[in-house]
Amino acid sequence: MTLAPFAGAQDPEQDDVRGAFLTTRPKATDRPAKSTTATRPPRRRPKPTTPKPPVNDGGGTDAGATIPDKEKRKSDQRLGLGLTLFMRDSNGLAIRVDPNHDFKKGDRVRVLLETNADGHLYIFNTTDGGDPVMIYPDPQLDDAGNFIQAHVPFEIPSSLANEDRLRWFTFDEQAGTERLYFVFTREPLTNVPIEDDLLKYCGQNKAQCAWHPTATLWTSLKKEMEAPSRADNSHKYGKAQTAAEEDATARGIGLAKEDAEPTMVIMTASSGPKMLVTALELEHK
Repeated sequence: MTLAPFAGAQDPEQDDVRGAFLTTRPKATDRPAKSTTATRPPRRRPKPTTPKPPVNDGGGTDAGATIPDKEKRKSDQRLGLGLTLFMRDSNGLAIRVDPNHDFKKGDRVRVLLETNADGHLYIFNTTDGGDPVMIYPDPQLDDAGNFIQAHVPFEIPSSLANEDRLRWFTFDEQAGTERLYFVFTREPLTNVPIEDDLLKYCGQNKAQCAWHPTATLWTSLKKEMEAPSRADNSHKYGKAQTAAEEDATARGIGLAKEDAEPTMVIMTASSGPKMLVTALELEHK
């Protein structure tokens, strides 16, 4: 049971993974003014903007020449994913819990995710090594979108759901091993329905709307888990979800450098990969 890439994925070379991940968080002073409005941020891909044509400054250079450099810096960034597992306590509070905890019938959990770059998030679930099913994007959430902004926290399931039963994963009476696979990509996966394509798929398959990846795709994603990556685990459990985390999640704003850190931070070993795949394994006794 581990909150980390599976065996063989971690690069033996050590570096400051957590520091590299957190350094791109904004400062607390840059956080927007507090609001009482709680709405999930939009998860559909932002519409592309038409770049302004380069303006010649009269000296033979274009004023817009710095734009490609900015985009290049983004592509040179190592992909990172922060994961924190929360469990509902007897008072209804979300408490940080060790993924190695032996869960039992009635226990409720949710995951708080944070990325260090803009991209697309996919979550797949398997039970006892069975067939994978995509649980996010979800046609009933976020208009079937899965676009994630850097350092804007994302919950699965959402604490903003209308009913309490929809705010948590609840362990039933069947013991087993649950695995949540997190796939974070710079660009959408090919041949995986999202947004209108996923809504259309569910409209045509109302009885069996759950989408399952092909064997070829699943083999490819699991192979990506073997790519070198680096991880850091804080082992800070037992603390409640902070007000800052709740506020940022509800309002769709970035967590600040001073805010609580993810339990686990996972980053690609280099800036080359365009995808990061890891898994959270939960044992249900």
